[in-house]
Amino acid sequence: MGFVFRSLFLSLLFLFLHQAHADFNSTDGKLAGGCNIFRGKWVFDASYPLYDFSTCPFIEDEFNCGKYKRPDKMYLKYRWQPFLCNLPRFNGANFLEKWRGKKIMFVGDSLSLNMWQSLSCMIHSWVPKAKTTLIKREGISALVFLDYGMKLLLYRTPYLVDLESQKMGRVLKLDSIRNGDAWRGMDMLIFNSWHWWTHTGRSKPWDYMEEGGKLYKDMNRLIAYYKGLNTWARWINRNIDPSKTKVFFQGISPTHYEGKDWSEPSKSCSRETRPFSGLKYPASTPSSAVVVNKVLRTIKKPVYLLDITLLSQYRKDAHPTYYNLHKGLDCSHWCLPGLPDTWNELLYAALFG
Repeated sequence: MGFVFRSLFLSLLFLFLHQAHADFNSTDGKLAGGCNIFRGKWVFDASYPLYDFSTCPFIEDEFNCGKYKRPDKMYLKYRWQPFLCNLPRFNGANFLEKWRGKKIMFVGDSLSLNMWQSLSCMIHSWVPKAKTTLIKREGISALVFLDYGMKLLLYRTPYLVDLESQKMGRVLKLDSIRNGDAWRGMDMLIFNSWHWWTHTGRSKPWDYMEEGGKLYKDMNRLIAYYKGLNTWARWINRNIDPSKTKVFFQGISPTHYEGKDWSEPSKSCSRETRPFSGLKYPASTPSSAVVVNKVLRTIKKPVYLLDITLLSQYRKDAHPTYYNLHKGLDCSHWCLPGLPDTWNELLYAALFG
């Protein structure tokens, strides 16, 4: 009976994802005139990067490819160009002025950390002499631009839903989000989650999943992700006042460990020095991105999807590879300066464009 139920469940999952792939069409990303800022191409721009790694004090060593002597530099010289419009040029002084006295919080995993540090550097490059203070405590970090009273915060939570230590072990609670108390009172929230949902073996930081008081040793990870995101969606509906808080979802950041994704099966991101330049990226939309899109459609409050997946899929050249503190191959995170700066340019366009 269990086998039959599991087979039926997986069949329904397949149908759900197949239909979702068919309907996948982000309705966000539109500027005046109907331009979708997430559809475009990468173009060479000699004025890039937007800052220098040696002058930004906020880059952690896992993203600092320049410090670890990455020899090629072309990956720094690409600008995202939407097909039907131009992105507004990022202006850190304008950002600080517009968000004076406000609190902006990134909520998520190390990809949120990647984007948070990028935005910190982008703003700092405009006001290098501005007084700042950086406070780091377990699970939360805050960069304060003192002259402007603006706080850039990072709340580390890889699943958004709660992960608790209990007598039987570590429990990932798919229907609990008490963490959310720390997110209240923000003027802007930028959420992200997916990277850790796929971990197995020793790198899996939970022993059980729980839903409705029932424990599971494991579960199809896309189903678990869907359940967890729905819990987050309910939190948004219950706790967000759109007149006081803008909400973004960062979107799914792709990995480049398998060259078959860009039709070069023998490769990984190692030694890649140019973006993918074809008309259509060979790998399909990740199922996790489809799940995000499906959940966002159910939320009654406005949540803006930073639909970074496709434009980031093109950037097989932009990972730290071996040029980082850990020395191991990293095709998940991104060099700084680098691709996350574009994510923040898109955030800037959504706010000011």
